[in-house]
Amino acid sequence: MKKELRQKVRRMLEAMPQPEMAEKSALAMDLLTGSSEYNRAEIIMVFLSLPTEIDTTGLVLRAWQDHKRVLAPRISWEQRRMMPTEIRSLTSDLVETSMGLREPVSGPPIPISLIDIVIVPGLAFDTSGDRLGRGRGFYDRFLAHPEFNGVTCGFAFEDQVLKEVPAEALDRPVSMLVTDKRVRRFSKKSRVAR
Repeated sequence: MKKELRQKVRRMLEAMPQPEMAEKSALAMDLLTGSSEYNRAEIIMVFLSLPTEIDTTGLVLRAWQDHKRVLAPRISWEQRRMMPTEIRSLTSDLVETSMGLREPVSGPPIPISLIDIVIVPGLAFDTSGDRLGRGRGFYDRFLAHPEFNGVTCGFAFEDQVLKEVPAEALDRPVSMLVTDKRVRRFSKKSRVAR
């Protein structure tokens, strides 16, 4: 079920024209930066988008303008974990990995307990906060860390929001979801019991 759904959403994203992606990314950024969660945050962690994802470039630039510290994940494939690392440039501070991901070149990892909001990628989200990732579990493991007390914010196109996505016990839901159309907030009480 998850595999087929991932393929379907990937095809939809690959077919979306670049100008439409740029316009929708800008609309979503405006909604996110207008939220109280963003405005309260001092340290935010942002995924560095792939060409077929909602673009986070404008969000990073805006966060710097708003005097926020911006972190991006650096991947340790051996340990199968992400290390939140501060970036101050979208050029000199980043390197492209063999997997085609952009990540911080270096820098000390920032303690997870200091992060106010994590902007979470996903192939699809549903209307109760569940997320369908790329299948490697990096974000699920990261967000399950007991010291993380911040906000988890899904960031995607409205086209990626489905009525329901398949979720398992280790899948971590987001506490809010921002798209080009709206901001959704999810309470733990309203989540469907598994």
